[in-house]
Amino acid sequence: MSDKRQLRNFINGESVAPVEGRTSDLVDPSTGEVLGTAPIFGPEDVDRAYTVAAAAFETWRDTTPSERQRVMLKIADLLEAHADELESQNTGKPLAVTHSQEIPPIIDQIRFFAGAARVLEGRASGEYMLGAGRPQRHHR
Repeated sequence: MSDKRQLRNFINGESVAPVEGRTSDLVDPSTGEVLGTAPIFGPEDVDRAYTVAAAAFETWRDTTPSERQRVMLKIADLLEAHADELESQNTGKPLAVTHSQEIPPIIDQIRFFAGAARVLEGRASGEYMLGAGRPQRHHR
């Protein structure tokens, strides 16, 4: 059994292999060592992920701000708990740099937007859409 990491796609709450089975080596740039493999997405993988995401949106769009906040805070907590596993080997950066300069702002931003999810105003989100929030002109 290999101790090398084998990443997989995460679709519909499941870790799945790419449909075509293609992968790419993950190389630690600081050592040149192959530490694992990552999936190469093909059209069928993208279609599957899109279909699942579109279906999930049907319920997500109706979640309350407090439910959205809870989900985002849970994501931040998970990232914080698994900070040792994030990006240091993949980028070749020292773990201390990743922990001190990258992970904290990432987690802080997710928590910020989790809080913002509870104070959104409908008009603000619609004002970036063409015609939203403007009176409609009726032609006779």
